Order: sequence, then C-alpha cells, then structure tokens
Amino acid sequence: MRSVATLTTLLTAAVLLLPATARGGDADWLPKPARGKGEKCVADTEWMRRNHMTALMHHRDETVHEGIRTKRFNLTGCIDCHAVKGADGKPVTIASPKHFCRTCHDYAAVQIDCFDCHPSRPEPKLTATGKAAPARSSRSDVAVLAQYLRSLQP
Repeated sequence: MRSVATLTTLLTAAVLLLPATARGGDADWLPKPARGKGEKCVADTEWMRRNHMTALMHHRDETVHEGIRTKRFNLTGCIDCHAVKGADGKPVTIASPKHFCRTCHDYAAVQIDCFDCHPSRPEPKLTATGKAAPARSSRSDVAVLAQYLRSLQP
C-alpha cells in the first residue's frame, strides 16, 4: 500500500514539474519587449517593469499641475527610445501588437489609455519641406495662454 502512495506522489510531482521543465529556464512564455535604442534606460529594467506607471503619472502631475518639465520619465522620451519598426520600416502605432507597450500590456490584460491623447510613435522632427521644425518658445506659449485668459474675462 505504501508503494502505491509513493508511486502516486512521484507521478503527481512529475506531472506538475514537467511543464516547467519543458519551458526551460528561458521563460519563452513571457513577453519579450524590444530593447530601447540607448545604452541604458532612465532606470533599472526590473524597477521600470514594476514602477513605470507610477513614474509616468508622477511626471504627468509635475508637468500638468506644477509646470515642471523634465526628460526623465517623459512619455515622449520613452516612445522615442522604444519605437518598434514595422515591415515598412516606420514605427508602428499602438494599433499594432508589435508596439513596445502592447507587448506586456496585452499579456497582462491591462488597458493603455496614454495614447488617447499622446502619439504612440515618435513624432517627425522635420517639417514637410525637410527643414527642422522651429523650437517652441515657452515665452510664446505663455503669451498665447495669457491672451486666451484675457479673452475669457468679461
């Protein structure tokens, strides 16, 4: 009777461990997002996997609510560095399952709403004539905003 229990235990363990052994140590079943273009990310890869949303939300709050603009944890910087090219050689949009963000978000069944407002691929740096786009001046932005606010006053 004891040998039947031992055999049952061994068979159960083998059945449970077989899929893990077949997968190997490489974890082929996990998503593999494309590497960025730079030497290294703005933060450690493991940290970014766990905390990127918190960092992006914090950056958003500082930018929108406090007017502080920095390059670290900037969504535009992430998109510029992690753009994945399609068959045509151009960066894919969020509509493509190849998009860097979708690689993990689809796997985790997490909806991405960043791109409801923001572009999901790098924006061209040149104008239609091939000349560099003029730099935006914060003074002109402030002037336009001030003019708009004055127009709201009765």
